[in-house]
Amino acid sequence: MKQSRVTVDDLMQQGYSYTLTEPMGLNFGEDFEPELTPKQMLELGVFGGKYMTDCTTEFPADWFTKARLCTTKHNPALNCFGVNASQPLSVWREKGWIYREDPRGWFQWYCRYFMGRRCSDDDRQIKRWRAVRRHIAQVEKNCKRGDVTCRPRQRQALLHWAYDSRKI
Repeated sequence: MKQSRVTVDDLMQQGYSYTLTEPMGLNFGEDFEPELTPKQMLELGVFGGKYMTDCTTEFPADWFTKARLCTTKHNPALNCFGVNASQPLSVWREKGWIYREDPRGWFQWYCRYFMGRRCSDDDRQIKRWRAVRRHIAQVEKNCKRGDVTCRPRQRQALLHWAYDSRKI
């Protein structure tokens, strides 16, 4: 497979580059099976539309064609479930959830992983993704199947982690 080089040109990561070593959307780690692609997540509405609006040139343009974005501020109305299910980036930093090469957190890592980048943070991020599954059980226990109005904040949080909570 031909390796390609991607350079991030946004202000937060001036000069950071990485190598894509896997085909886009393929060869994920064992037990890592996200239900949604980054493109699908952006189209459904995640992170109040603000997330990653300053680095769209790093990813395929078609990811952003129908994305629900707001370049000026976090707007929960743009989320699939219309609620805020995000913590501020400052909280992520305080908890040590941010990998230095992915300063926007898990979703940025996932977008790059989906593109084909593999890095030393993969195992940690996949473990974090698996840990979010516990919220699926809560939705299943407390909501009628298909009732997307039940527990919207928890459903939105699941969506942020590439779980399609509309199916629960």
